[in-house]
Amino acid sequence: MDKLEGYKHKINNFLAEEDFQRKPVNLYDPIDYTLKLGGKRLRPILALAACDLFGGNIDDAMKPAIGLEIFHNFTLLHDDIMDDAPQRRGKATVYKKWNSNIAILSGDTMFALAYKYVGMAGKNLSKILETFTQTAIEVCEGQQYDMDFESWEDVCINEYLEMIRLKTAVLLGASLKIGALAADAPEDQAKLIYNFGLNAGLAFQLKDDWLDAFGNEAKFGKSIGGDILANKKTYLYLKCLENASPSDRKKLTELFSTKPVNQQLKIEQVLDLYNKYKVNEASTKEMEYYFNLALETIKNTSASENKKTDLIGFAEWLYKRDH
Repeated sequence: MDKLEGYKHKINNFLAEEDFQRKPVNLYDPIDYTLKLGGKRLRPILALAACDLFGGNIDDAMKPAIGLEIFHNFTLLHDDIMDDAPQRRGKATVYKKWNSNIAILSGDTMFALAYKYVGMAGKNLSKILETFTQTAIEVCEGQQYDMDFESWEDVCINEYLEMIRLKTAVLLGASLKIGALAADAPEDQAKLIYNFGLNAGLAFQLKDDWLDAFGNEAKFGKSIGGDILANKKTYLYLKCLENASPSDRKKLTELFSTKPVNQQLKIEQVLDLYNKYKVNEASTKEMEYYFNLALETIKNTSASENKKTDLIGFAEWLYKRDH
């Protein structure tokens, strides 16, 4: 994991040295603000790690990695507007600090900047751009499903898992694949590392949903219960609905069809139902399933065992994290 921390440091230094404070200031200041809020830098770290995993020079993957981080942050600007989220990483979201129109336009600019950096790949540029473009489309599909689910009454767990595969997991998989392609890895190996990221990404998003309900707000960096207040049909909600008695099912669906004045009371009532039907344990079991799939996949790559260790440790951290 020390090597991955080194990658994070390198990425943060690169972003700190890039000049995102340009004119017009109301377009670029939100971009600079967003990229300097910090964050886990998961996607660029994975791109650099995959490049190293297959014997490449990580400098060849640095600019595509930065493009992936800018793209990820672009999606957050727009997601926060759609979700009415007041906080991101413990700070005011861009649309709250400025306004929604500025957040939309700054996000659009970040999308263009992401392509600019990904397009600076030195090797396998066409394959990298193809991977990035397909992933960008899939992320938007996932976001639309996420919004659609708010009005669908009959969402099932498999549909939810497909939504998070698109919205979250494919970008982690693509980050690894792009790093592998930057190292000129064979196509079959790039596909294996993509699948590792895909399964780790599913476990990651399930953990994110769990943290939204059961996490520590100070560590999580977001308000606890945000998904509940937004009536998001997460795995926790769907599993509770699946196991609940008819009367509790009715109560839960009613709670998820309103936006009450007393928000804290709604959160407490939903969490009481989640605890009653042990969705904490069910969600943890589902996370374990995808985490184990990820481990099986990376073990099948041709990379040396010592280089696999860092990525396996990273997957373990994603699964066990508290923020």
